[in-house]
Amino acid sequence: MILANAFCLFFFLDETLRSLASPSSLQGPELHGWRPPVDCVRANELCAAESNCSSRYRTLRQCLAGRDRNTMLANKECQAALEVLQESPLYDCRCKRGMKKELQCLQIYWSIHLGLTEGEEFYEASPYEPVTSRLSDIFRLASMFSGTGADPVVSAKSNHCLDAAKACNLNDNCKKLRSSYISICNREISPTERCNRRKCHKALRQFFDRVPSEFTYRMLFCSCQDLACAERRRQTILPSCSYEDKEKPNCLDLRGVCRTDHLCRSRLADFHANCRASYHTVTSCPADNYQACLGSYAGMIGFDMTPNYVDSSPTGIVVSPWCNCRGSGNMEEECEKFLRDFTENPCLRNAIQAFGNGTDVNVSPKGPSFQATQTPRVEKTPSLPDDLSDSTGLGTSVITTCTSVQEQGLKANNSKELSMCFTELTTNIIPGSNKVIKPNSGPSRARPSAALTVLSVLMLKLAL
Repeated sequence: MILANAFCLFFFLDETLRSLASPSSLQGPELHGWRPPVDCVRANELCAAESNCSSRYRTLRQCLAGRDRNTMLANKECQAALEVLQESPLYDCRCKRGMKKELQCLQIYWSIHLGLTEGEEFYEASPYEPVTSRLSDIFRLASMFSGTGADPVVSAKSNHCLDAAKACNLNDNCKKLRSSYISICNREISPTERCNRRKCHKALRQFFDRVPSEFTYRMLFCSCQDLACAERRRQTILPSCSYEDKEKPNCLDLRGVCRTDHLCRSRLADFHANCRASYHTVTSCPADNYQACLGSYAGMIGFDMTPNYVDSSPTGIVVSPWCNCRGSGNMEEECEKFLRDFTENPCLRNAIQAFGNGTDVNVSPKGPSFQATQTPRVEKTPSLPDDLSDSTGLGTSVITTCTSVQEQGLKANNSKELSMCFTELTTNIIPGSNKVIKPNSGPSRARPSAALTVLSVLMLKLAL
């Protein structure tokens, strides 16, 4: 009888321990009331199929049209509509950057969220799904593309930005889209109009959205030891057309223009969400996620808020949109704060340097931390003719520099400089740095051991 009772007790405690140790009992997504997010296009379809949701959604859109938040919330019908939608998939929906219906998805997102904040927010929540990849994933891809080992001496002397342009030319898609934006952004419209900026921006967006980041990152964030390399890096986006203008607008005015466009507004909000300096993390980045920050930075290229390197310094990394804070009046403090998120941002600076050095976060995150993975990108230097000559069949009139001669001598996977750049990205990676500590690795793991102690005592008593 005693043995039977002991067996039953053991079975009961075993099942209890299994339930305590199971991920579902420890992870947030399984909490009551949580629902997995869907993209806003799908959420809109689900809402349209349900009469109560669809009618409330129409009501809320009418409430938000031309009214401020306080006026909207004072209306009982508007409040009721908001309460219903907060329980629908629409309220928590997100979008994916580069998705097929990205603009439609973002329009749906902002139709709900624009009027739900207190006035004009300095930082807005990102409408995009969080990035869960890491820089180290890109380093592995880069090493596969290089195909050779790294010689530190050669690597130190290598022009990594030139190597990036060569690697891009070995990939058909990268070469095609790079050639396209170089051609468009270099095409003079008239003596007074150097290029069609709108078309240039569109071509740049296509390049950075459609070319894998193992190529685009290498072009944007290549590490440099000399002025020529740094100037090539600065010229990657052909700044004379895509970035610079006759005069610098006020940064808050530029932000205002950006926020009138759903795509630009979303990319700026995503940059702030992933690159805002955090003083509670090792890297100064939210969740120690270098990849998410670099991806958000690249995502702003091709819009009014396009950022770029302010000079050709090989060591001091300073980036900024084309704007300043003159004429800010009593908004000067806010303007300076906005500009410092680019020019004096330790998260962004550390992320760029980490990518150039081929290093990722070398400490294990305290919890499930998401580290963005973007592929190094291969860069071309628009102002340096070699980029154009080697990447496209545009003709020699567009390409006329010594760098083109260097690129033309490239053979697939046999370039010493190319292999040096790629392999350098992989040499300093700590194998364990790619792993994320599971949610059940914290204090909750003490529960099973405590239960086992109780079990041992009970079994001893029963035996006696």
